[in-house]
Amino acid sequence: MKTNQPDLIFYGAAGTVTGSKTLLSFDGKKVLIDCGLFQGLKHLREENWQDLPVPAHEIDEIILTHAHLDHSGYLPRLVKQGFNGAIHATDPTVALTQIILEDSGKIQEEEAAEANKRGYSKHKKALPLYTIEDAKKVKPLFVAHKNSEVVFITPHFKFQFHHSGHILGGAIVEIFAGDKTLVFSGDIGQQKPLLLYPPKRMHNADLVVLESTYGDRLHPEENPKDILKDVVNHTHQKGGILFVPTFAVERAQEILYLLTQLKVAGEIPNLNIFLDSPMAVEATKVFFDFPEWHTLSKEAIQLIQDEVYLITSYEQSQELVASTSPKIVLAGSGMVTGGRILHYFERHLDNPKNTVLLAGFQAMGTRGRSLAEHAHEIKFFGEWYRVRAEVKQMNSLSAHSDQNDLLDWLSGFKTRPGKVLLNHGEPNASHQLKLKLRDQLKLDAEAALPRVHYTI
Repeated sequence: MKTNQPDLIFYGAAGTVTGSKTLLSFDGKKVLIDCGLFQGLKHLREENWQDLPVPAHEIDEIILTHAHLDHSGYLPRLVKQGFNGAIHATDPTVALTQIILEDSGKIQEEEAAEANKRGYSKHKKALPLYTIEDAKKVKPLFVAHKNSEVVFITPHFKFQFHHSGHILGGAIVEIFAGDKTLVFSGDIGQQKPLLLYPPKRMHNADLVVLESTYGDRLHPEENPKDILKDVVNHTHQKGGILFVPTFAVERAQEILYLLTQLKVAGEIPNLNIFLDSPMAVEATKVFFDFPEWHTLSKEAIQLIQDEVYLITSYEQSQELVASTSPKIVLAGSGMVTGGRILHYFERHLDNPKNTVLLAGFQAMGTRGRSLAEHAHEIKFFGEWYRVRAEVKQMNSLSAHSDQNDLLDWLSGFKTRPGKVLLNHGEPNASHQLKLKLRDQLKLDAEAALPRVHYTI
């Protein structure tokens, strides 16, 4: 039976930051907006092992706003459950998501093997959530699109991608469902991104689904280049190593850009810079492949290629882990939930000469959040490790809009949106943003609830 009015239900990122999945039903079609993994708190991560309440084969198509795991990471699970429709995304998002999913499968295989080897799994045999082979099965389903290209699902159901300013290829999704217009912000960047084009100004919508990650706060008025310069110089004066747990897409490239600019200008010592994350290395290459999606000059790209050591092999990584010489190391993952940064921490976290720079949002329940909150020890590889390294945090490079940015973006609509549903935020962040939207912009705004139907 065809649905005459658009109907939404949130299966993730409602009341929490991660696990973005929103099912939109209209004109006889079921379309999933994003298909992400839950991250952080254990009870949320356990949901990744569950099938979606709606049978996978009943979902006709998927629209991805961007490549981050909390928006794309459940795809291998859904395909394994029987989904075989088209997965729509921008050109860079297709390239990045394939890299991210295979890397995720690899990490999960390695972590399961490590748990079995060290015997710290609570299960008789630890299993990966999905494997590299599972991730590869997603690839044939991708359909790549240009910015602002009109894509038809049915004659009365179509959508467009627009620049979101979040990460390379990240997009706002504008959906036309009959006579209704729905806008999904996805993750939306700051109004003046360092390397990307700013978020597209939208004009009309009956419904806006708006992220609220930083809905209760403002980004510090700091110059990230100055912060980075100070942290590098301070760590060098101590004779230590600077470790930057890094998000592979966007954050890694932004930090590399700033570090190489500082190094060539002589504002930081002539230290070796290493990018030790196979996914970030591949993502950086994708960045170079899609110059129309970012604002980096050819000269800046060449500088990164000349000044940064790209570490790909496990053997190279282990040699670097064993080294105690001063240097700068960027390694995944950004919230310290896994990846090669843990091997560096196993060896170097207890040395006060070293510095850990957290350069992005740290979700509740992650090791990164524990470090940001000055935990004296963190647990990984089944053991507790003392934190004696100095921990710094830099939020000015955030790929998310803060409260003022979100208010400014919504105020740009020529016609006031009929309704705003807030997702992708912890409860307090969504609540505070809701109050601001109601008071300042007089909008009908509320925090999206999980597994509740919203008919537009």
